Amino acid sequence: MEKKAKIGWLYVIAAVFIAASLFFVVKKNTYLFFAVPVVLGVLLLYIFSLDKVMLLTSFCVPLSVVLDKFSDAGLAISLPAEPLLMGILILFVAKLLYDGHYDRRVSRHPISIVIYCMFIWMIVTTITSELPIVSLKFMLSKLWFIVPSFFFCSIMFKKPKNIDLFIWLYIASLCIVCVYTIIHHAMFGFDGDSAHWVMTPFYNDHTAYGAALAIYLILALTYVFLPGIKKSRRILIIGVVALLSLALVLSNCRAAWLSVIAAVGVLVCVLLKIKFRWIATVVVVLVGLFLVFQNQIIDAMEKNNQDASGDFVENVQSITNISTDASNLERLNRWQSAFRLFNERPLFGWGPGTYQFVYAPYQMSKEKTIISTNAGDGGNAHSEYFGPLAEQGIIGSLLVLVLVIVTIYSGLKTYHRAKNKKAKILVLGATLAFISYFIHGLLNNFLDTDKLSVPVWGCAALIVAIDLFYADKEEFVEEAESPTAEK
Repeated sequence: MEKKAKIGWLYVIAAVFIAASLFFVVKKNTYLFFAVPVVLGVLLLYIFSLDKVMLLTSFCVPLSVVLDKFSDAGLAISLPAEPLLMGILILFVAKLLYDGHYDRRVSRHPISIVIYCMFIWMIVTTITSELPIVSLKFMLSKLWFIVPSFFFCSIMFKKPKNIDLFIWLYIASLCIVCVYTIIHHAMFGFDGDSAHWVMTPFYNDHTAYGAALAIYLILALTYVFLPGIKKSRRILIIGVVALLSLALVLSNCRAAWLSVIAAVGVLVCVLLKIKFRWIATVVVVLVGLFLVFQNQIIDAMEKNNQDASGDFVENVQSITNISTDASNLERLNRWQSAFRLFNERPLFGWGPGTYQFVYAPYQMSKEKTIISTNAGDGGNAHSEYFGPLAEQGIIGSLLVLVLVIVTIYSGLKTYHRAKNKKAKILVLGATLAFISYFIHGLLNNFLDTDKLSVPVWGCAALIVAIDLFYADKEEFVEEAESPTAEK
């Protein structure tokens, strides 16, 4: 009888839903009611399986669209990814407060400690901000990007299958975007100008799209070399690598090309077993040489008149053009404005997220380009390093550098320490992907968006997870729970 009653209630609920749906379609001319089962399904996942919500988010990120109808009020949001991330943040924090349990190995990891320092300094500079409300919104958005993508994923990655799903669900939807973009681009004859916007509405421009392609091209290549993969699946992965490679070339994103080349350079150093300290020394020497000979270098770059175009070779040549290339010149304009903002407030900066609202008066007429705006509403500082310098002072910029160094060091150290091949390859792939983004970050910054925050912080979480849970094992298997496990 109980079973029959449950079946009866199921029929009643189904009938009510169908009747309500027909009413809204016929009388209200809206189909929104059909979304109710999807919403209820996601809510059930939040309650019973939060890791599946994070995996769903990974799939949704490339396909999410920014709703900027109320952007003037600072309410632009990426749908559905950002609401999903907000929900994960709220439930994850609520669970932590209720249970009081979080793996101390993750919370005490050097990368985690750097992130705590970044948030502490963000709070300080929000208090001293020129625009406190803007800075508060910026800090809240950082919370729902970093807490789910790093702190929750670090725990979620205790299950090996979650690592694969997290990476490949993003790649699956990114491939959909790639096919859409290539077809859209083909309609304009693969024209160089159209390459800048054919990926809309999924990515706001070709630089963000290129940064994501670079990260996931590296991660997809990682799986080509993983042991134990069936031949048919490996062939499929190679096909995905080919698609991502084609999309990267057609993206016309020079910064993304450079980031992949830099990652390959680091890979060569790793394979040749060159120690991290020597790599760091070479970087410091190169930076020092640039500072010493910067006038001569700039003079040589000013003689380059090759503008960006649809031709691959010409695009490569245009990378160092700071005489006529509007994109390069506008970056210099933004960086110079950032330095002037920093010079005025070197310790606390102007406040997190404020650059785009305060940089206009700090532009100089001789540095403006055809794409500069007098209102200064053209976006951010185009650098993951110079933006924090203007917004959070010298400490904010140094913390970004510390994060990059600590994460890369942790990744390479874990690679050398790992006892099983899958752990070695995965952590190396995640480290190279992380490097590719922060090389790209010299010229652009996207960590204030879901499109790049999820993969970048996810790579950092993967490095932490392999370091803590897999590196010391002979096999890449899930950590066995035990009553004595450190919490």
